Amino acid sequence: MIIMKSFYCVLGIFLLVSACSFPDSPSDKDLDTGSLIRWNETIMQTALAEDGLLTLKGVRTEALAFVAIHDALNAIQPHFSGYSFNQETPGADPIAALNQAAYQIAISQYPDQQETFKELLDLSLRSVSDGGRKESGITLGKAVAAHILDIRTNDQWNTEADYVWHPMAPGVYAEFNEHSGTPQGFIFGAGWARAQPFLLESQDQYRSPPPPKINSAAYSQAFNEVKQVGANQSPSRTEDQAHMAMWWKDFVENSHNRLARELVVKEELDLWQTARVLALLNMAIFDAYVNVFDNKFHYNHWRPYTAIRWAAHDGNPDTEADTTWNNLHQHTYAFPSYPSAHGCASSAAMTVLAKTLGTGDIYTFSMTTEQVDKAGPFSEKISMDPATRTFRRFSEAGMEAAMSRLYLGIHFRYDSEEGYELGKRIGDYAVRGYLVPLSDQ
Repeated sequence: MIIMKSFYCVLGIFLLVSACSFPDSPSDKDLDTGSLIRWNETIMQTALAEDGLLTLKGVRTEALAFVAIHDALNAIQPHFSGYSFNQETPGADPIAALNQAAYQIAISQYPDQQETFKELLDLSLRSVSDGGRKESGITLGKAVAAHILDIRTNDQWNTEADYVWHPMAPGVYAEFNEHSGTPQGFIFGAGWARAQPFLLESQDQYRSPPPPKINSAAYSQAFNEVKQVGANQSPSRTEDQAHMAMWWKDFVENSHNRLARELVVKEELDLWQTARVLALLNMAIFDAYVNVFDNKFHYNHWRPYTAIRWAAHDGNPDTEADTTWNNLHQHTYAFPSYPSAHGCASSAAMTVLAKTLGTGDIYTFSMTTEQVDKAGPFSEKISMDPATRTFRRFSEAGMEAAMSRLYLGIHFRYDSEEGYELGKRIGDYAVRGYLVPLSDQ
């Protein structure tokens, strides 16, 4: 039994927060939702600089901040059901309340960046007239933030967990530290499965069906597919599939928050609507990671890299070993395969966006990713050409994110498909049960 350490986080601790610049005098219209956009982006950039999003800290902080903002706004003027804070404060200034709430959350998680967050707070409060409403808003923001932090005090987002390595056997997750670039005995994410969800009733609320048996026709088909289209040099993979595989490597919490910031502005959502979108989005992503990692460690299923190189011993006559096989980016992440976490988190996020922006699933939009890791975390960055991909449905984008892992060569098709379905269930559950419009109650 080996107690796993946060290896990736330690490697990323040297990163510094990027310098943030803010406009000097935002207009009243810009300030309404602009302050929310700035908090979302600044928190995400802070998280990226601290640990490269290799822990749950960044998405958890976004969820904490926007839940607090949501509850503060709805304590002043209720448009949606609250998450947890239920004290009405109708005379408070909403701009003061939301910015103070965001500030209190941000400095509680990233105290070393207090100066950056204070600059943003001061900027956002410039247009708020001094007086009782402002002071009431500040008091409300502090109270809501304290309440949300209190109820999440022991949520185990960064807990360490024991992992028992199993003897090498067909379908069993095996170590390949030479390919993952991690120390011998390291496994990533076991503790994520123990974190307390924001929305789900338990970490295992949605249990995925088992992956195909290793001697089944379904497994043989999936094995031979990823062996072909996921290989480093693949004549079967199209140029667009190769681009898709690399382009989608950006972390879901980064790319989907970036998309959300663009779309809430494009759709001209008001303060309350924007806060709700960003709160549900980040809570759903957090819960998707928790639920999918619970499933991963429940099934402990092997990766294509191991399966293809060890196929001579898998007992399946329809699989053929290739002991030199490698995937597209020549790296495999150090945790079990089934289901796909990337597919799950993206599907949950896209489901939330489809159901909260007021657009529905059928909606044309573009996403831009300028650079991605060439291989694993902390490898050199490579530029994406083109940097933009366009979609006609949110569900289409979610499925493409999931299937990108097949063409990258790190997941079987059934990993990706189940990750997508799991995420969709989580996203649906989030929007049905939380922060619902009061007009629907």
